[in-house]
Amino acid sequence: MKICMIGSGYVGLVSGACFSDLGNTVTCVDINKEIVEKLKKKIIPIYEPGLQELVERNSKKKRLLFSTDISNSIKKSDIIFICVGTPTKNNKADLKYVFNVTKSIKSNLNRYKIIVTKSTVPVTTGDKIEKILNSKKNQNKFDVVSNPEFLREGEAIRDFQFPDRVVIGTSSNKANKIMKKLYLPLIKKGGRYFHTSRRSAELIKYASNAFLATKITFINEIANLCENSDIDVKEVAIGMGLDERIGSRFLRAGPAYGGSCFPKDTRALVSTGQMFKTNLSVVKSVISSNDKRSNLLLNKISKIMNNKIKNKKITFLGVTFKPGTDDMRESSSLKMIPALLRKGAYINYYEPTGKKKEFKSKNVNFFENIKDACKSADLIIIHTEWNEFKQLNFKKITKKRNFKVFDMRNLYSISEMKKNKINYFSIGR
Repeated sequence: MKICMIGSGYVGLVSGACFSDLGNTVTCVDINKEIVEKLKKKIIPIYEPGLQELVERNSKKKRLLFSTDISNSIKKSDIIFICVGTPTKNNKADLKYVFNVTKSIKSNLNRYKIIVTKSTVPVTTGDKIEKILNSKKNQNKFDVVSNPEFLREGEAIRDFQFPDRVVIGTSSNKANKIMKKLYLPLIKKGGRYFHTSRRSAELIKYASNAFLATKITFINEIANLCENSDIDVKEVAIGMGLDERIGSRFLRAGPAYGGSCFPKDTRALVSTGQMFKTNLSVVKSVISSNDKRSNLLLNKISKIMNNKIKNKKITFLGVTFKPGTDDMRESSSLKMIPALLRKGAYINYYEPTGKKKEFKSKNVNFFENIKDACKSADLIIIHTEWNEFKQLNFKKITKKRNFKVFDMRNLYSISEMKKNKINYFSIGR
């Protein structure tokens, strides 16, 4: 099939590369000329394991193309995926990019096409897209489908190729048959194809992310209780996770959740509830608890340092919101590092992606290896759960004698740290 992905950011680029790998001809379109030129040269603007190889292989076979020509790309495609950003504005999803794309599609409909929203959008967005597209000229030339993405950053290619489920929201039998054919290679590998209404598909995405955010926030609150009652939260999480109704995934205590999905999607879901006069009190509580999480951990850092932060050298190992990505959106480090700077600390950080982040202070330094980042640290904070942080010899990477380690991901054994005479602190233990 001929596919057009409008928006060559995270979702559009990964999905486009994966669709092309299934044998489709895919054109990834973006209005940003700089991004498109880089992609044509096989320069990938995001960090995602395996994506470089996928783009190179399918570009070489002429199945994956990049363009700034949205009109021509729409006209020659059978299926058009809307993959533009839906950032939060006043706690609501800002749909201006979605509707701008829809207007471009409207003026370039030359035959029947399926218009698919892969961007995360609130309930009724598909209805609004359909209303914009409707005209006498475009009668019977389109169907609007909701096909939410469930790609985890750092695991996106595997998630696409081996999905838990493929959700398709449409009332059109014709569109449903075409979409099922598109996803057939994945269905044959065990991916469950779920056909539902368009509004249901839109809500499934938000409800899923809100529930996962709830699990993270819940175990973080249980971790607070564990710290005050001499209990190991890891043991509690294992015991809970053995219940098949609950499961162990997302029951790992740590910093506040972040990234491009959970923060904005929980806020947008609450906004949708308000639109339909429904009080989503549980989701509101999750947002409130998560917002307070970084301050709680900052208070713990102060206690670890005996309330003496000024002039102390603090090293962050990882600053992204999770491993396997260079995404800084809503990362708790963006709150914690500025707060520590205001207290007079000097911050070093090491980031495995090798990409320097923008912390606007002369008292923040980026290092390209762990040893240089840690050698003069008074406190080492394990912020992101990268594999290379799981077997560190702390006494070899730092020259300070009385250094401390705050393991926000509970990667190390308390007994082992005591045995090695390391001043070690963790979460919920």
